[in-house]
Amino acid sequence: MTAPNPTVRGTLYIVSAPSGAGKTSLVAALLEQEEGIEVSVSHTTRAPRPGELDGQHYHFVTAEHFLGMIEDGQLLEHAKVFDNFYGTARTSVEQRLEAGVDVILEIDWQGARQIRAAVPDAHSIFILPPSREELERRLRGRGQDSEEVIQRRLRDAESDSTHFREYDYTVVNSDFDQAVRDLTSIFRANRLRTVEQEVRSASTIRNLLAGASGSA
Repeated sequence: MTAPNPTVRGTLYIVSAPSGAGKTSLVAALLEQEEGIEVSVSHTTRAPRPGELDGQHYHFVTAEHFLGMIEDGQLLEHAKVFDNFYGTARTSVEQRLEAGVDVILEIDWQGARQIRAAVPDAHSIFILPPSREELERRLRGRGQDSEEVIQRRLRDAESDSTHFREYDYTVVNSDFDQAVRDLTSIFRANRLRTVEQEVRSASTIRNLLAGASGSA
């Protein structure tokens, strides 16, 4: 359940990973543990996969509609991945941040570069798999893709992983429970920054400093 704090503007987070690194599962586990965090629902031109719902997993739109959103400046970022377009709507993200909700963008390194340029105070996290062998095992374990697609995803995963140095944080998903703890610690630590605490704990701070200000 999301419990926004209306007195504190939310923080924008970028979470990227090569295909098969476990990003979606890690983020889902994070949401179960921490309140006040939401994942932005991206727009895409690809067809829904089995079990995917429009508006919940993605906003599925036509290429014509997507290109119109780009032209109208409605997207914070957009990229072409595996022959399909993906993008993040500007208005919906801004509304959630203003409501005090931390927003996660699950996007690739191309989109991450655009977001960092547009929102310099965004925090970025890259998820790495423990090895190429484990990554291949995970991709094959899905049982959804042909050999050609698997090989392409492996090549793209290797290429994507070279961009991890562009991110503020790196989480290696070798042990899932530990990776969840690592990811959670990033969000908790950022909420403990002094600039955040001065607002979140304003009443406590005023109480503690009341005597000091009176005797000054």
